[in-house]
Amino acid sequence: MQIFIQTLVSGIVTGCLYALIALGYSMVYGVLKLLNFAHGDLYMIGAFVGYFSIQWFGGAAALVIPVPLLVIFMFLVAGLGVGALGVAIERFAYRPLRNAPRIAPLITALGISFILEDSVLLLFGGFQRSYDTPAFIPFTQAIHIDGVNIDSVQIMVVVVSVAMMYGLTQLVNRTLFGKSMRAVASDREAAEMLGINVDRTIALTFFIGSAMAGVAGVMAGLANEQITNIIGFLAGLKAFTAAVVGGIGSIPGAMIGGLVIGLCEAFSSSYVSSQYSDLIVFAILIATMLIRPQGVFGQPPLQKV
Repeated sequence: MQIFIQTLVSGIVTGCLYALIALGYSMVYGVLKLLNFAHGDLYMIGAFVGYFSIQWFGGAAALVIPVPLLVIFMFLVAGLGVGALGVAIERFAYRPLRNAPRIAPLITALGISFILEDSVLLLFGGFQRSYDTPAFIPFTQAIHIDGVNIDSVQIMVVVVSVAMMYGLTQLVNRTLFGKSMRAVASDREAAEMLGINVDRTIALTFFIGSAMAGVAGVMAGLANEQITNIIGFLAGLKAFTAAVVGGIGSIPGAMIGGLVIGLCEAFSSSYVSSQYSDLIVFAILIATMLIRPQGVFGQPPLQKV
């Protein structure tokens, strides 16, 4: 029973991170019908921003500011910095190709992914870097339930992720920007004729999705400790799988899909083998595409006659 509960907790934590990344995929696909395969590398950039924030304030073992202020600072800098990077990518890489054949921005997204990975490799090297989280957030500070430890970092990841998902849902459903985003997603040309600033709406969508990926990168660094320039590739693919399973373009679908993929990965690692966890996750992607291509929450495309 202890193994089951610990695996459940681990799966929820991982699933929350995947859900935050998957939300960016779904938002961008919703407004542009673009699969932004560089999105996982924005998560990687966020993880590096968090790491260098720790070093800037003295390192994990000799921080010169209180830990809560450090964590808030990392979230803010990663969110704003990676969000701005996402806007820049949209402006200079995707916007010129907005009316090009769909394969062109897709190939460009792959190129941006390699540029981000290799830029970090050239600037900071390819070796692993460690957050050394236990030095300033002891994992012994935990909730103990029936022999299972739920540490403070895991609690923080779940709470912050749920808060961000809730905030995004309210933003999309209850604000003028949310209405603009839904209008652009439904019919870009009609939205423009109604006076909606399409370019600004798309840029803000990229900013929000990228910012969420940046914050997810910081939380992943705190939870997993080890980061490299290639952590975004596999995380991005799994988040894409989550978006497809939930229904790409659907915000609730991205959330549920992230949790499903996180739980499947955790339970397959615990009860089958960690060597097969990725195989099982991507088998779910293939099965979803074969059985229900629009995903759980997605809607089948309308057939015009």
